Amino acid sequence: MAALLFAALILFSGQAAEGARNGLAVCARTLAPSLLPFFVLSGLLSELGLADLLAGSLGVWAARLFRISPAGAQAFLLGVTGGYPLGAAAVADLRRKGLVSRREGERLAAFCNNSGPAFILGAAGGVFQSPRAGVLLYVTHVLAAVAVGLLMRPKTAPVPDRDAPPAAGSAPFAKALPAAMTRAVYATLNVCGYVVVFSSLLALLTSRLDLPRPAMALFTGFFELGGGIAALAGCAPEPAALACAALILGWGGLSVHCQTAGVLADTDIRCARHLAGRALCGVIAAVCTYVGALALF
Repeated sequence: MAALLFAALILFSGQAAEGARNGLAVCARTLAPSLLPFFVLSGLLSELGLADLLAGSLGVWAARLFRISPAGAQAFLLGVTGGYPLGAAAVADLRRKGLVSRREGERLAAFCNNSGPAFILGAAGGVFQSPRAGVLLYVTHVLAAVAVGLLMRPKTAPVPDRDAPPAAGSAPFAKALPAAMTRAVYATLNVCGYVVVFSSLLALLTSRLDLPRPAMALFTGFFELGGGIAALAGCAPEPAALACAALILGWGGLSVHCQTAGVLADTDIRCARHLAGRALCGVIAAVCTYVGALALF
């Protein structure tokens, strides 16, 4: 497989280079400016002990609703406000600090790693040239994440993991900021690297395909989120097109799954439940969006 891809890159180097340029443009215009500050904030809040604060406020209702540790509320909050793969990064931080068990971390990764409002309202809403469509897509995306969390919640509340590393206390700001900055830069470069590679490969695949716009969007979105949403440009905000966008946003694309695997690589959290959660989130969001679009458009 690798040899075939290498040969394709040589034979169709022009298309591959154009795809890579498009991927770099997406990184420069959208991903780096939006993700880097959130990655820094996520790491900083984790280093400063935000999980302990959330355990006494936001974590209370999250623990009751999803049957997770109160500290897990941090991952859900950052996941629905920061975008892929910030939720997974927050889960990884919690696991490294011993605030959640491996099993709970895998469950959190299934519904806490979501697309953020900046991308959905800006990019997805802009594709349909309708702010109302962007709001609908974001609301149904969050509702789908909540639904997945409820469907995957255990019968009983989590118990402390005896094998987990001891929880670390909060670090001083002078130490927390450089640590958060280093991890944030690495995570952002990791995300952008995957986007460029997948954009290049998609340019090779789609250059030989002639599919209707929704089908092309779904095909592209299966691999890469931004390209899938961009393929819907020019579509009217109709129920079918909006449901297609919701499915792409909920699934996230193989590029996002690779980014997530990279973020979780230095923990013992496995990605199987994350994949199942993203697929389920996409389906639920698509159904909710279709119903909501019938009422709004």
